[in-house]
Amino acid sequence: MRKYLLSLFFALCSVIVFAAKADKQVVVLSCDLHCQGCCDKIMKNIAFEKGVKDIVCDLKTKTVTVTFDAAKTDVPTLLNAFDKIGKPAKVKETPAQKEASAPKTETDANSGASQPY
Repeated sequence: MRKYLLSLFFALCSVIVFAAKADKQVVVLSCDLHCQGCCDKIMKNIAFEKGVKDIVCDLKTKTVTVTFDAAKTDVPTLLNAFDKIGKPAKVKETPAQKEASAPKTETDANSGASQPY
């Protein structure tokens, strides 16, 4: 009985961990950041939006990277939250856009080696 309960527990844990990772999305927003105070304002306010998991502000590139749970929020809701605090933002890049813009190399069908041209 103990082995059965233990295996059931591990199976449920693995399902929960897999489900939690499946809904995470990342979006890079372009925002007018002047100083560290701007970053602090974003970190304090946007962190409490429903579904937000992580925020990274970069003053040099003036971007904010937000990791969020897609089941709880979406990009338009996040943009509205930025507008509410007086820091309007625009979508700079999503992972899907990044993969689409990556250069694709042709491969040899037999060996899988990349062709130079």
